Amino acid sequence: MKEFIYNGQPSRVVFGAGALQHLEREIELLGARKALVLSTPEQRELAQRVVDRLGSRAAGIFARAVMHVPIETAREAREEARRLGADCAIAIGGGSTTGLGKAVALDSGLPILAIPTTYAGSEMTPIYGITEAGLKKTGRDARVLPRTVIYDPALTLTLPVALSVTSGMNAIAHAAEGLYAQDSNPVMDLMAEEGIRAIAQALPGICRRADDMGARGEALYGAWLCGSVLGNVGMALHHKLCHTLGGSFNLPHAEVHTVVLPQAMAFNAEAAPRAMARIARALGATGRGSAAAGLFDLARDNGAPVALKDIGMQASDLDRAADLAVQNPYWNPRPIGQAQRGEIRQLLQRAYEGVRPD
Repeated sequence: MKEFIYNGQPSRVVFGAGALQHLEREIELLGARKALVLSTPEQRELAQRVVDRLGSRAAGIFARAVMHVPIETAREAREEARRLGADCAIAIGGGSTTGLGKAVALDSGLPILAIPTTYAGSEMTPIYGITEAGLKKTGRDARVLPRTVIYDPALTLTLPVALSVTSGMNAIAHAAEGLYAQDSNPVMDLMAEEGIRAIAQALPGICRRADDMGARGEALYGAWLCGSVLGNVGMALHHKLCHTLGGSFNLPHAEVHTVVLPQAMAFNAEAAPRAMARIARALGATGRGSAAAGLFDLARDNGAPVALKDIGMQASDLDRAADLAVQNPYWNPRPIGQAQRGEIRQLLQRAYEGVRPD
């Protein structure tokens, strides 16, 4: 019998089509009076809808969230919250906006209410990431975990199909690594497999019809489960590579997760056979190497990129990426330190070219 420790994360989840209607009640339950609404520039209109709902409870909008949370943007948002006298923050959008909310909370202690419009899953984790001087630094702190999360599938209907697929693959990555994490446990294993299954089944439906509320709801349900896994267990090779590629080379977050995931699973396959079997089962894939190949096929068959060269990576940067990836490595079921630099470089080459794992 496996020994394990399980700690539940103290967050409140409100799930369902139309759940945004409960926003005022949830702000009251937080005991907040003035909320600063965070968003990306592209989602400012959605942020304004939230402000209009809150009326006098809204302190204002900070619509400058961007990928990988540059420290300069985090400082600007923190100062804006102080200037406006906000006593909570509402992060509406994807992982970039949630990440900005976490950066605000890390410094100020303000409670965060998250309203995800993608499948990133960041809203269910106490993990934060801030990029400074070209390096993305991550950490865990209970202060950054959103107190309340409102999941409303209706808010994801306008998420472009292409981004829906890569966002879903990003969520699957959280659960896939959770299955072989050093601190995994049976509860998270169940959530991980179910989360992978839900998203894998939902993505083809979204591709067939972008406004399929059932498929959208299933994908958001899977994202909640996958995000919960990431929030409860540690990260390994896949996330180390993605943090390196995203923070140091400014590659798009969801897309880099999509491309790297099959290659990282192939690298770890022999060291984590039980995890690979569960991933394959969730995907409905069978056969040797089916977890990695199944993830590659899920992305490719639904129109997502599978090569780093197609999302902005330069071949000339692969050596530097390999050097950075083996510095301060995360725990991994297969060693990934300086001695394995050559193997990591080969992995990155396969990811750059988009080679299907076999």
